[in-house]
Amino acid sequence: MADIESLYKKRNGTVLIEIKLTAIMQLFNSFDPAPFHEKELDHDAEHYIVDTVNDFPKKTQFAIVIHLPADLADSPEGRSLPAAIRNHFEYRMLVAERKYRQRLKYGRMSLLIGLTFLFISIIAGRAILQMGDSLLYVLVADALMITGWASMWEPVTVLLYELWPILRTKKVYERISTMDIEVQPV
Repeated sequence: MADIESLYKKRNGTVLIEIKLTAIMQLFNSFDPAPFHEKELDHDAEHYIVDTVNDFPKKTQFAIVIHLPADLADSPEGRSLPAAIRNHFEYRMLVAERKYRQRLKYGRMSLLIGLTFLFISIIAGRAILQMGDSLLYVLVADALMITGWASMWEPVTVLLYELWPILRTKKVYERISTMDIEVQPV
């Protein structure tokens, strides 16, 4: 079985992400009403580029090569393709950054709420245990303790596990937005 690197052409150690098109608009989302240079990339094209970058080690150098018929490659739209692709990934990077900030804010708020509830649960559980040591008091105190710790589930999930994939995605978009992009006539 061949490794992933053998499936891509290289030039001077740079992996080429090649896309062959017969029309420029194949690269873009046909439902996006934005002007050409601000249009969103087609979902499949974006995933192809992102997945390719994710398949390689972080230090791998990439270039995107768009193959177009000669008349389209030399058109104003063809020449503006690199900027349009960069714009798309810069926008995706900004969206990922905003999502990261929102989740971080949510994680901090849920941590504050969770710690407050945990503190109240511990104090209430101890107060109940001081009322007596019957099975009912112990059960209620333990239930409060478990509920208090369960309130920490969401902040721990957000702060320890959800933020890192968002940051990684942001870095991939940032990396793609700064890649060399060339349009070549076929």
